[in-house]
Amino acid sequence: MPDRPLILAFDTSAAHCAAALLSGGQIIQSAVEEMSKGQAERLLGLCEELLQASGKSFQDLDAIGVGVGPGNFTGIRISVSAARGLALGLGVPSVGVSNFDALAFGQDGPCACAVDARRGQVFVQGIANPSLAEPALYDADALPPFDGLLIGAGGQPPALPVAEAIAHITAQRCATATDRPAPLYLRPADAAPARDAPPAILP
Repeated sequence: MPDRPLILAFDTSAAHCAAALLSGGQIIQSAVEEMSKGQAERLLGLCEELLQASGKSFQDLDAIGVGVGPGNFTGIRISVSAARGLALGLGVPSVGVSNFDALAFGQDGPCACAVDARRGQVFVQGIANPSLAEPALYDADALPPFDGLLIGAGGQPPALPVAEAIAHITAQRCATATDRPAPLYLRPADAAPARDAPPAILP
C-alpha cells in the first residue's frame, strides 16, 4: 500500500448518492446528491466526476470504501455490489464500513449512534456503551439508557459527512482488509415472497 493511498468511498444506504476521494489522509473531493431513487444510474458517474476533478482515474485508486448500512435495502445492495465489482476489476482492497462507525468517527468518549429506520424507528449501536453493544432496532422515543451523546437521527450531527468518514476509516483498515464488504441488515426486507405455489414443471 502506498504511503499516500488514493481512496474512493461512497454510500447509497439512505436517500442520497454520496462519494468522497481521499489522498494522503486528506479529503480532496466530496459530493452528496439527495435522491430517493436513481442511485444505481448515478453512483459510478458521480465517482468518475470526482476522480476527473482531481486529475485521477479509477486505475489510480489504491482502495475502495463503501457504506454497508443499515439503511435502505436497495441502496445498500447498489453500493456494496459496485464496491465489490470495482475492487475485483482494479485488483485493490475493498472495505465495508457500517453507518454506526461512520457516525462515531471523530467522536471522543462514549456515544450512541442512530440511523433513521423510518416508521418512527431507529437503528442504534453504542460506542463504549455495554447496554447497546449490539446494533438493534428501537422506537425512536423509547431508547434504552446510554452514556454520552446521541449522534445521528434525533441527536447531534456527525463530525463528517458519511462518505468522508468512510474514506478515513477505509484508510485505517485497508492494509489489513481481507473480507469483502457485506450488507448490514437489521430487519427483514419489506418485500415478501409470493404466496402462490410455483408452477409445476412438466417432464
